Amino acid sequence: MSTKDAIALLAGAIIVVSFVGTTKTPPATATSPLGNVSGTLPGLAPIISDADKAKARDLIRRLRVKGFGPNTGYERTRYGENWADTAAGVPYAGNGCRTRDDLLARDGREVTYRAGSTCEVVSMTLDDPYTGRTIFWHKDNADEVQVDHVVPLNYGWRMGAPRWPMSKRLDFANDPLNLLPVDGDANEQKDASGPASWLPPQRRIRCAYVTRFAQVAFKYNVPVTAADKKTMLAQCR
Repeated sequence: MSTKDAIALLAGAIIVVSFVGTTKTPPATATSPLGNVSGTLPGLAPIISDADKAKARDLIRRLRVKGFGPNTGYERTRYGENWADTAAGVPYAGNGCRTRDDLLARDGREVTYRAGSTCEVVSMTLDDPYTGRTIFWHKDNADEVQVDHVVPLNYGWRMGAPRWPMSKRLDFANDPLNLLPVDGDANEQKDASGPASWLPPQRRIRCAYVTRFAQVAFKYNVPVTAADKKTMLAQCR
């Protein structure tokens, strides 16, 4: 190989490395919501045992019941900047990364970051809890994976969030306990629905899903509708 060819090959290698960035080792497997009260462990594993389902039902029964209030004044900005890193009361806040990237890194496998960044996720593999799909995601098709608010922001608004201080709304919107990277189409189908109107297509995950919904609602003292509570209990029988 000539010196000229060697230099060209080396330059090409540098370009490839610069484009790809760094890859994180795979995280632990998905965890049950009952063992993930901080929301910092990856994924959403099914709740299978009768004992764990009984614990889930006990939590759900503790939720307050209330009818929906008006939707007056709701805008996404009422919960602060989109994926803000300034929520003081939740994990990952203040680490210099957008909340969305924190969650992609938490739940993804073979996560690759933009060259020169320890935050910006550009590709990963996601085992989607809602559909059971394995998604090979790249930022060029960003909406294929969306980060779902398990208890939707609009649901929280209709259940009392207008009376919360801004700091609580900011925490609610950026709390990893309330956030799951999922199949984008499933997230759009869910929209702002509670469990009585929407459940994950993958049936085996439904008890875990409503348990996570209950954990978030309980943490932030968000009531649920009577229909939602009934549906949630039914998923964990």
